[in-house]
Amino acid sequence: MPEHTTPTTPTPISVAIAHHSGYGHTARQAAAVAAGVDSVPGAAADLRDVTTLDADLWAALAAADAIIFGSPTYMGATSAVFQQFAEASSAVWAARGWQDKLAAGFTNSAGLNGNKDNALLSLAVLAGQHGMHWVSLGLLPGWIYTSTGSPDELNRLGGFLGAMAQSPSDLGPDRAPGESDLRTAHHLGARVARTALHLAHGREAAARLAAA
Repeated sequence: MPEHTTPTTPTPISVAIAHHSGYGHTARQAAAVAAGVDSVPGAAADLRDVTTLDADLWAALAAADAIIFGSPTYMGATSAVFQQFAEASSAVWAARGWQDKLAAGFTNSAGLNGNKDNALLSLAVLAGQHGMHWVSLGLLPGWIYTSTGSPDELNRLGGFLGAMAQSPSDLGPDRAPGESDLRTAHHLGARVARTALHLAHGREAAARLAAA
C-alpha cells in the first residue's frame, strides 16, 4: 500500500515593501501597495521601514522574492533616509544578494509633478545595479490625458515607471494621498505579486524539465 502523505501548503511568495516616509503620506501609500500584494492568493506582503538599518531588515529583504522600493520625492529626488539605505545596500550589491529578484517602486510628493519621475528612475537604477528585474506600473494614463478624464481614475498622474501619488502639503496622512492614488498603489502591489508567482512557477517548471 502506498504511504499516505499529507499535502503541504506552499510557502507564500514574499514581497517586501522597503520604504521611507517623512510625514506619513508615503507610509499610507506603502500600506496600499501591501494590500495589493495580499490581495493575490499565494503572496504575502512584508512592510519594512528602512529608517532603521538593522539585521532584521537585511534578513527580510534577503528572503523576499520581490522588493518594492518606496520613497517620498524631496527636492526632485528620493529622501536622504532612503538614499542612506540605498548606499548601505552596497554590501548586498557586492555579494549579488538581490540578483534576479523582482523590483518595483512608488513615490509621493506635494506637487502634481514635483519631478517624481526622477525619484522613480533612481529607484529603478538601484534595482538595476543589484541585477534585479524591474516591474513597471502597467497602466494607461488617466485624468487629464483626455479632456473627459476624471481625477478618480487609476494612474491619474500618468506615470509608467512606478506608482505616483500626490499629497497636498497642508493635509495630513489621514487625508492624503487620495483614493485614486491609493488604488494605483494597490494595483502595483498586486501586479508585482502576480509577476512573482508567475516567475516562481516558471522556475519550478524549468527545474522539472531539467531533471527529466
